[in-house]
Amino acid sequence: MRLFRRVMAAVAAMVLAATPALAFGPSAHRAVSEAAIGTLPKQLKPFYKDHRFQMAALSLDGLPEDEAVERRFALDKVLAFPFADVARTEAAFKEKHAEAAAIGRLPWLVQQSYARLVEAFKAKDTDKILAESDVLAGLVAEAHNPLALTRNADGQETGQHGLWMRFSVRLPDAAQKKLDLHADAAHLLDRPDDHVFSMMTSSYIWLDNLLYQEDIVRRSSSGFGEIYYDTLDRRVGPILRDRLSAAASDVGSYWYTAWTAAGRPELK
Repeated sequence: MRLFRRVMAAVAAMVLAATPALAFGPSAHRAVSEAAIGTLPKQLKPFYKDHRFQMAALSLDGLPEDEAVERRFALDKVLAFPFADVARTEAAFKEKHAEAAAIGRLPWLVQQSYARLVEAFKAKDTDKILAESDVLAGLVAEAHNPLALTRNADGQETGQHGLWMRFSVRLPDAAQKKLDLHADAAHLLDRPDDHVFSMMTSSYIWLDNLLYQEDIVRRSSSGFGEIYYDTLDRRVGPILRDRLSAAASDVGSYWYTAWTAAGRPELK
């Protein structure tokens, strides 16, 4: 059994490596981080506003595209929606699913980043707080991307090859001047380690609509030029803005919860 699991893990890793690495592009990451600052309570908001340009997503140098292959969680490879029986720890998940390596590590990355942020707040280390806040923002944003949560990540199973780049990177780039996000106020998370699973379930429900709407746009367009992206923005833009707005609210909530868990230290 152990040998079988090792072989399956190796095969799964090869499959994952051959799959496009999903990540929202810099425009989406920037919009989420900026909106997340606006969700924070008055005790914490000034710190982030004063130091926002020290965060990679908001710096003048811009944010490079992330190509990490682990920033996804294609849970529909092994479970059916609504994924009620998903294991809450990585060890338990790997024990239960031999295909774990082909699914990604997104929820565990969120959990680990949150824990590091708590420690950074405890240490009152401004550089580490801002760096980890930026990492966590990117990971939480990924948990709101329906394509990061499915085995049909690139539209390859529905004849929509290249979809992850069109939706996750190029549409936010094309619509960045109109990415007016409306995020709810940050709130304390009762169980931050579990909250990531709730985020992913809420995002996955948008998958079928996203695939359907993009298919209509693609079939009615002669290519992937300006007309395609203008039409895509009309049909799929509302989904993109909804997911990024929800991501911003959750990012702010993770930051606020980490600060609270660290004892609400005074920051400069």
